Amino acid sequence: MILHELVAYDTLRVIWWALVGLLLVGYAVMDGFSLGTAALLPFVAKTDIERRIAINSVGPVWEGNQVWLVLGGGAVFAAWPHIYAVSFSGFYLAMYAILVALILRPVAFKFRSKREGAVWRANWDRILSISGFMATLIYGVAMGNVLQGAPFSLGADMRIFYEGSFFDLLNPFALLAGLVSVAMLLTHGACWLQLKTDDPVARRARGYGIVTALLSAGLYVLAGVMLAKFVQGYHITSSIASNGPSNPLLKSVTVVPGAWFDNYAAHPALWVVPALGVGGALLSAIAQVARKPLLALLTNGVSIAGIVVSVGVAMFPFMLPSTLQPRASLTVWDSSSSHLTLFIIMVGSAIFLPLILSYTSWVYAVLRGKVDPDAIRDENNHAY
Repeated sequence: MILHELVAYDTLRVIWWALVGLLLVGYAVMDGFSLGTAALLPFVAKTDIERRIAINSVGPVWEGNQVWLVLGGGAVFAAWPHIYAVSFSGFYLAMYAILVALILRPVAFKFRSKREGAVWRANWDRILSISGFMATLIYGVAMGNVLQGAPFSLGADMRIFYEGSFFDLLNPFALLAGLVSVAMLLTHGACWLQLKTDDPVARRARGYGIVTALLSAGLYVLAGVMLAKFVQGYHITSSIASNGPSNPLLKSVTVVPGAWFDNYAAHPALWVVPALGVGGALLSAIAQVARKPLLALLTNGVSIAGIVVSVGVAMFPFMLPSTLQPRASLTVWDSSSSHLTLFIIMVGSAIFLPLILSYTSWVYAVLRGKVDPDAIRDENNHAY
């Protein structure tokens, strides 16, 4: 027996579907608070020292949190090449906008304290806040468009034809999904600031965090209602080999209203996933009122995980539907890399993911505690 045949092809496909979901959740939870902190900066910090305290609360960890984004992009490239090709070419301008936001953020971190001028620092603070908000919004908009499907088709030779535009992505449902993303990550940033800073920054963050947590729960429920009422789902009507070749054109697909709730209807226990999305946000609001920032951060992390995972659970086995050619929709069963490739990268992930989790845990353990304003004022240290 060849080594990679120890794990069945369809099993590996499901494993990599789950791993990509895990990496998305990891990125949203780990980098979400730094994006939220940046977006909240003008609202929670009024003086230069307060802004430096807020920035330095995420200063030691924001770069490491980018690992999850790199891993997620690499996993899609290696395990799901069809999805990588369609999304990174079709959503090119949206991807470019995200890259601009993610590039501006480190520049703002590094340059804002290089000069003493108030105007200089204020401009970089605005750039930092706008970049955090922009990235957060676009992530949600992208998720909303994935649920609706992308306007692409495939030729007989698997050549991709994309017929959408950037402004087509900015439709009402996608913008609502973007607002859900903004609300949940602003909450995450507010909870982080309450954990890592003292008043008055923590007090202001608490006020915003309670509101955004309630908005996160409400907007998520509203998005679910709109998904059920106004967004078409997809359903496979032909037989499909779960361990067959990666050719999306070998199946038949119909567009059915409300189809994204079929998995929940077939397996009612799955309703616990969106329940975590709503319940986690509400518990985070309660924990913030009770001034328990660590509990608020953890419960909001549960909410983020529930919201992200609920999309994958609803769409399974679809990963990126096609609005132009439904049978070309990309699914878990027909858009993956080869059996051997999936096995090799699974072995690599089994080695390196525990290492990443270990050093990340160690870093957060070492850097626990609140930011010290006196250390920020000390010009001999390396604070931002």
